[in-house]
Amino acid sequence: METAAPTHWWHLRDDGRVQCDLCPPHCSLHEGRRGLCFGRQRLGGAIVLTTYGRSSGLAVDPIEKKPLFHFHPGSTVLSFGTAGCNLACRFCQNWDISKAVQDDILGVAAQAGRRGCRSVAFTYNDPVAFHEYAVDPALACRARGLATVAVTNGCVDPEPREEFYAVMDAANIDLKSFDDAFYRRYFGGRLAPVLDTLEYVARHSPAWLEVTTLLIPGLNDSPAEVAALSAWVAEHLGPDTPLHLSAFHPAYRMTDRPPTSPAVWPRHAAGPGRRACASSTPAM
Repeated sequence: METAAPTHWWHLRDDGRVQCDLCPPHCSLHEGRRGLCFGRQRLGGAIVLTTYGRSSGLAVDPIEKKPLFHFHPGSTVLSFGTAGCNLACRFCQNWDISKAVQDDILGVAAQAGRRGCRSVAFTYNDPVAFHEYAVDPALACRARGLATVAVTNGCVDPEPREEFYAVMDAANIDLKSFDDAFYRRYFGGRLAPVLDTLEYVARHSPAWLEVTTLLIPGLNDSPAEVAALSAWVAEHLGPDTPLHLSAFHPAYRMTDRPPTSPAVWPRHAAGPGRRACASSTPAM
């Protein structure tokens, strides 16, 4: 059975629907309906989180797999997520999790301690979708001396964002493209909220920041776009912000594209003001 936990990032609209105020889709729901993320549902006139206290995956990983190359390097991290996501990426590498609604109960901080991990990563699906079940375990982790990591797409509204990043020690944020039309067509999202979140984390939060861009052959891997994206990162986030260029693998609703060729790395990984890390694994 699902666990319904109260949430507070919502308000009642004049038309009788309840609007979620957690992230940019701002889903407006009638009774019983779920938002885009699947995990948030209107019940009894309020929005509840149906996946609180439940996890769809649990694994001990090297921290570099998140990917974070400059945050506790060489350590292990307990990775977990729930179900659902607030974007609809056609090539989702974890679609069986992000589009699911049921999972298993786990104690996050206790599990990490027993497994000798130095940190806990909220990952697999986007942690904004299970905001309350990321914030509460993050506080429990800090009480045990564990660091917290968010692996996220950056789509979150300003007020919940402040609450979320106040309890995160590090973040890897996907900057999926530098083209707003591309965000709308392939992710069902917008570019501007992601850029805003990146600047907020870099300038106003205590979290260590690294950025990942998944290069999809023929769609967002042109030298011009990667150069523009890299220049923005250097100018707005700082020239020492690590940028990971990650390899695409055909999945979910985008199996018509080939995997990213290793030949693209030399042309993207070097350049003025660019500090890039090539990776063959997806960020999530």
